[in-house]
Amino acid sequence: MPELPDLDWSDLQLPSVPLPHLPMPDLWGSPAHWAVLATLLAALAGLGVTGRSNRLAAWIGVGGSLVAFVASLWQLYTLTQIEAAQRSIGTIGALQLGELDVPLGMLVTWPLALVAFTVATVALVVQGYARWYLWYDPRYRPFAATVSLFSAAMLLLVLSDDLLLTLVGWEVMGWCSYLLIGHQSTRPAATRAASKALLVTRTADIGFVLGLVILAAEAGTTRITDVVQHWAAAGSSPTLTVAMTLLVVGVAGKSALFPFQDWLPDAMEGPTPASALIHAATMVAAGTVVLAQLFELLALSGPARMLLAVLACTTMIGAAVLAFAQGDLKRLLAWSTVSQVALMLAVLAAATTATGPDAALQHLVAHAWFKALLFLTTGWLGVLVGGTAMALVASGTRRYRVLRHRFGWGLLALAGVPPFVGFFSKEAILGTAEAGTAAGSEGGLVSVVVLAAVGASAPLTAAYCMRAWLVLSTPTAAQGHARIYEPSPVERIDDFFDEPQVIQEAEGVERAEAAISSSARMGTSVLMLMTLFGGILLLLPVWGPQAHVDLQLLLATLLLMLVSALLVRLAAGGVRTRDAAARIPARVSLAAERGLYADVAYRAVVATPVLALARAVAWFDDQVLDSWVRGAGQGARLLGRVGELTSPRRATPGLALVLAGMLVLAAIGVVTA
Repeated sequence: MPELPDLDWSDLQLPSVPLPHLPMPDLWGSPAHWAVLATLLAALAGLGVTGRSNRLAAWIGVGGSLVAFVASLWQLYTLTQIEAAQRSIGTIGALQLGELDVPLGMLVTWPLALVAFTVATVALVVQGYARWYLWYDPRYRPFAATVSLFSAAMLLLVLSDDLLLTLVGWEVMGWCSYLLIGHQSTRPAATRAASKALLVTRTADIGFVLGLVILAAEAGTTRITDVVQHWAAAGSSPTLTVAMTLLVVGVAGKSALFPFQDWLPDAMEGPTPASALIHAATMVAAGTVVLAQLFELLALSGPARMLLAVLACTTMIGAAVLAFAQGDLKRLLAWSTVSQVALMLAVLAAATTATGPDAALQHLVAHAWFKALLFLTTGWLGVLVGGTAMALVASGTRRYRVLRHRFGWGLLALAGVPPFVGFFSKEAILGTAEAGTAAGSEGGLVSVVVLAAVGASAPLTAAYCMRAWLVLSTPTAAQGHARIYEPSPVERIDDFFDEPQVIQEAEGVERAEAAISSSARMGTSVLMLMTLFGGILLLLPVWGPQAHVDLQLLLATLLLMLVSALLVRLAAGGVRTRDAAARIPARVSLAAERGLYADVAYRAVVATPVLALARAVAWFDDQVLDSWVRGAGQGARLLGRVGELTSPRRATPGLALVLAGMLVLAAIGVVTA
């Protein structure tokens, strides 16, 4: 078989369109400042001045996100007008912390500016969608304000050039996720899911904070570029390995890598707009941004890279398998997010200094478009059918055909089918991993492990995407004939609508469009277009060095995906509900829906020992330490009792004379003085 040539995405020349020279307005700050401050001020205003007006809260939330979107778009334009590939920006000035330099600066590069643009766009769409989705929710105002604060924290983290600012954005996102997941606080399941997310991520954050402290303390500064230069000049060392390993642990918690993976599917208890924001463009993708900013240090730390590769590859495969067996569409998408975020982090472990970390950021951008589209469309369908369980959403795209392209394009992009945006980002990941295997000692075993895991996850992803599409688009056996022959209850004047099936489809489109606001529908349309044409952003020459894509590997991957999808189609053919997952044994399916009982493991390994230790400490404090205090009090009371018993209760005449004499002497002393 003749060898096929390698492809290099950087060789693809897009038509160059000269940008007009627009005047730069003399405004305070920079676009990066406006992007962060607009959403931050919207959050503060949403909590403080909206009173009981949902309409005012909506205008503030959407307005702040709109300003951030325009600022991020303007930021891209400003980068085209400067020769340098990056732009450093100050904020409030440096902090005086002794010998530690804390400049609190920001840095804008082309990859990070594109990530910020993606975050701002998704946040704007989510704000507009949430106004419709939570129209009757009495707690919409704090929800909109929390979404604005969440967006501000993520934009701050993306554009940060300071470890302290990074930590602020990181921690604020953690608290915002707790509030959004537990938005419906009257539901015990939502409260439990929010508490679980907070506890799991905060436990992992211990490692993240310690890693940042080690990096900053040794470098004498919190400026990320200076920290990277300092440690890169010093070379690999045990201290650097410890710091990067701690950071990997923190990222694993926030990004739901094994063994912290179980909190993210449970986060589906939050409203759908919150799920779209957390899963698409914030929180779980934050670890990818941080490690990409510190990529040179990660490349110097072999043990940290290996740990990241093992955790990411294990999560990537396991989450894809669990996604196939879920009985709820939102949980299927949640496990898909766990797998896709692991894919981003795995390529960071496999990348070399020659390829760089941009393949991970490219997939972050692509994933944000199609995953936000899928979540918001799922919420739209859930409103129409009354839930997101597979039994409820079955044949949803046939009943409401306006959703058909949205689901179809989103699932095709998730599976990595050309020409959708997911295809370009996943092929960049494959190319980067393959380049790492050819780089010798620099790539090493890590790149081999990642390449194998990515290759195995591709057909698994295609399998659960095909399963979801069949459930959504194929009528069940009971529905098939009823849709064709059942007469329409609505009379039509136009003869074109005489055929019952056409009448049903027209009514489905009308009902689906009438159920959603125009702004929410337009937002999903924007995401749909970006899912199709977003690959143009990934082909821009502003990204770092692009790895060559082996055409044979590309074709082999597509062939495996096709075979996997066909097998799922065949498995679904003999099932009355057209759901291939129905062939999974009930016990296995139940275990998969419960995350392989990770909660049981958490209780056995973490909760039970910690509670037992807490009870032991409380007993020791009460029965041992406090017993000395209680004993001292009892001893004092006992001595007092003895003195009381041995002393007369009534004063004797002699004692009265002594007291009178003392008073006389005191009076004489006062008079003579």
